[in-house]
Amino acid sequence: MACRIGELVLGCRDPEGLARFWCEVLDFVVLDREDGEMVEIGPREGFGGPQPTIILSYRDEPEKAKSRLHIDVNPTDRDQDAELERLLELGARPADVGQTGEEQWQVLADPEGNEFCLLRTRIAPV
Repeated sequence: MACRIGELVLGCRDPEGLARFWCEVLDFVVLDREDGEMVEIGPREGFGGPQPTIILSYRDEPEKAKSRLHIDVNPTDRDQDAELERLLELGARPADVGQTGEEQWQVLADPEGNEFCLLRTRIAPV
C-alpha cells in the first residue's frame, strides 16, 4: 500500500486573492472556503482525483524562512513562451534564485512571492 498527495497547504495573507491566481494558472475551481481563514481549490472534478487540492490558509505574518517546497507547472495547451506571457499577465513575476540563464525552466513568484517554476511541456511516456 502507498500514499498519494491529497492536498498542499500554502500559508498566505490573502487566501481569496491567491485562490483566484492559482485557479487561473491551474484551471482549478474553489472547492471549499472558511470565512477568510482558508480557501481550498482543486480540479473541476473535485476531491479525491489524481491531482492534489491546494489549501490557501490565512497567515498574519509571512514565513520567516524560505519555503523548502515549491510548485512546478507545465503548460498543457501552448508552448512555454506563450504560457510565460499568460502567467505574467495573471500577476506572476520573474524570480531570481541564482539561475544561470541556461535553464529550460522559468522561475516565477506568485502575487505573494511564493516561488514556482514553469517547465516545458511534458510528453506522457508511451
